[in-house]
Amino acid sequence: MFLLNLTWLQFAAVFGGISAGVVALYLWDRTRRRLTVPTLRFWVASEQAAEVKHRRRIQQPLSLLLQLVSIALLLLAVGQLRIGAPGPAARDHVLILDTSAWMAARGPRGTLMDQARGTAKAYVESLPAGDRLMLVRADALATPATAFETNKQAIERAIDESEPSYTALNLQQALEFARQAQRLQPGRTGEIVYVGPGRVSDSEADLAQQRIANLRVLPVPEAIENCGLKKIGLRRSATDPDTWEILAGVHNYGTRPRTVTLALAFGGSPAGSRRLTVPPGAEQTVTFEYRNRGGGWLEARLLPPDDFPGNDRAVIELPGRRLLKVVVYSEEPELFRPVLAAAPEVEAVFRKPAEYTDTDNAGIVILDRFSPPTPPKADAIWIAPPERSPVRMRSVERNVLVARWRSDHPLGAGLRAKDLKLDETQVFQPGAEDLAVAETESGAVVVARAGKPKTAVLGFHPVRGPLRYELAAPLLFANILRWMAPDIFRRWELNAGSVGTVDVPLEAETGQVSVLAEDGSALPFTQHGRNLRFFTANPGTVRIAAGDRELVYSLTLPEVAEIRWTPPKDARRGIPAPVSSRLDYAELWPWLALAGALGLLAEWFLYGRRRFGLPAGGRAAQAAGAARSAR
Repeated sequence: MFLLNLTWLQFAAVFGGISAGVVALYLWDRTRRRLTVPTLRFWVASEQAAEVKHRRRIQQPLSLLLQLVSIALLLLAVGQLRIGAPGPAARDHVLILDTSAWMAARGPRGTLMDQARGTAKAYVESLPAGDRLMLVRADALATPATAFETNKQAIERAIDESEPSYTALNLQQALEFARQAQRLQPGRTGEIVYVGPGRVSDSEADLAQQRIANLRVLPVPEAIENCGLKKIGLRRSATDPDTWEILAGVHNYGTRPRTVTLALAFGGSPAGSRRLTVPPGAEQTVTFEYRNRGGGWLEARLLPPDDFPGNDRAVIELPGRRLLKVVVYSEEPELFRPVLAAAPEVEAVFRKPAEYTDTDNAGIVILDRFSPPTPPKADAIWIAPPERSPVRMRSVERNVLVARWRSDHPLGAGLRAKDLKLDETQVFQPGAEDLAVAETESGAVVVARAGKPKTAVLGFHPVRGPLRYELAAPLLFANILRWMAPDIFRRWELNAGSVGTVDVPLEAETGQVSVLAEDGSALPFTQHGRNLRFFTANPGTVRIAAGDRELVYSLTLPEVAEIRWTPPKDARRGIPAPVSSRLDYAELWPWLALAGALGLLAEWFLYGRRRFGLPAGGRAAQAAGAARSAR
């Protein structure tokens, strides 16, 4: 006979304290008398204080005994009294089930995940009935699937619901989580059990030298040959913007050389293929060039399929190349042709000022020394407007030097020339919403106004006279076009890779950086110098905007670790011998609780109601009735 929740000493202490209080209540009584008098003559006597009596003997010993026995039975029920041998003390175990992306690989006996589920359930069945177990699903994050449970059916149901994820295993984090969970439990510490093939990242290569107490390893054997896509990068050619330069990396995770074919398809049509032989544990890169102006889906596929099909295929959406329509109203269109022809994103249309219309479907309108009767509805560049200038003109200056550039703004990026001489220029008076991009000592000569539409006003002609040979003039013109249509001039880089932690190299001057998920929500990231890092556990597209550069990461490939973890030498291996689930004891607490409750109820029925003036039944009730009749 033994108690599960209390020791016998604790039981005696609690029962003794409660019993002492109950006995004290039976020995201590403050009595009050109710007097009924016919006149006020006896009122003085009734105002006397009630006499306090200290009893020297217990008037109702059977009531006290019944209460003490009932309290003892309830305390035994709380302590969970059992008859039989207590057996070994229960322990708290943590089962780490590998749910990394590699568990989707298929071997001769099904997927690795299927084998791991069977092994995990066999371990659960081997545990004693009183032991508690917590199931933790481990990939890049350690996620508890259950609390510490003794219900084996609930744990096995959680094991069956476990599926491979898209990230690689972070075993160090899972082990630390298991140790922390066991430290928070009051019971005896049990085993930390890992079930899986043990593929970890490079950062966990030294995990085998760490000593892990109470570790048991249940390995899942693997003989899987896999050669898969590691990454794909695309960017537009610097010489031909309609051509995509493609770089693909193929990695052999197996133990034998693999000869595979990397085939590209765009919109379902073949776009190129390469045949290559990859040594075991090595990676090879392949380059392609694909010319296409329109957008669509580019698919990369490795043939023939292998045991792990998750990284045999990647799909990237290629954006179509958009052109910026620029309508130039000028009497000297030949001045603008070299400048606009240098930007392949610009489609220039030249017209006479007499052909002006404000309904022209243009992205940007250039007005060369021409003031239209109605301002254009599109973004406009005004060059030395003779009248009706959007910005009030203050004066006209000749032979002046540009003194200041707004180099901290995209319109003045890269402009630092202090010896730029203007033969003739208009000087403007900027308003509250205007930005002075270039200034002389007399005032602003280049003014920009944000809003819809955007407006830029130049007091001088940037490609006429000696200015056409200055580097600052075409650079200013390019900055204005990029400021008005940033999406057209944005530099695109497309990448296909695996989920998990992604490192992105940035340029030296990136300005404001944003990282957006596929649904438009912001992803947290860290930036150290020119390196940006973010993490995602779910496949999807992530867009990074950094200045005039946009990087698109199509993270649809599973993350596969390359190193096989070697468990420590002192770690236990294999499933332990099953422990019989037959109970060597009998549970008594339900009957004890019922008996204690019935005892208190019987005491109340026999003795308790009398104390509150209620009929108690039997001889006591008859005596009380006779007394009332006599009065």
